[in-house]
Amino acid sequence: MLGTLIMAFGYYYLNEQFGLAEGGFVGLALLGRYLFDIDPAISMIVLDIPFFLIALWWKGWRFVGQAVLAAASLSLSYAMWDRLDLLTFDIQVWPATLFAAIASGIVTGYGLGLVLKSGGATGGDDLFALGLSKWTGVSVGTILIIFDVIVLAISLIYLPLSNALYTLLAVSIAGRVVTKMLTDDVVEITVPSVTKLKTKNDLA
Repeated sequence: MLGTLIMAFGYYYLNEQFGLAEGGFVGLALLGRYLFDIDPAISMIVLDIPFFLIALWWKGWRFVGQAVLAAASLSLSYAMWDRLDLLTFDIQVWPATLFAAIASGIVTGYGLGLVLKSGGATGGDDLFALGLSKWTGVSVGTILIIFDVIVLAISLIYLPLSNALYTLLAVSIAGRVVTKMLTDDVVEITVPSVTKLKTKNDLA
């Protein structure tokens, strides 16, 4: 829940205010609204459901429960930041947008890293990345970056190129942060070998 609170802060105060787009399923949902006038709230649920069903077989009820909790927490956290509206940035041009993209990558990446380290996921795209990472051995962060790049490339249908490039910078940084957080816990422990000494038998 702390991770989703941090993610929502980055999405609302950085991405939203500086016109940065989204990658993953959120980006696909926005694309669906532009092309087919589908409510993103509905399309997000439709995209998530198949991956949650697969996760039931793959990870079990406990993992899916944590993922649903994280997804709901992310939505509620975003609504909370929207209602509080604590920060307002009036300057939304370069280099402010560049700094916002860098900050967004760090903040949202750290938040997502906390969620994934805790055994949760914020949606179907996270589940997709986790499953593909286990199958291919590629890091979760790298898969998220590749998926986001594909979504952003398609989103150029309606998205200005400058916004797409700033968003690409943000998701690239976020992916690297996630990868760093998930690999830092992998510590190789060397167990010293113990040589068993035989007691000398004086009577032998």
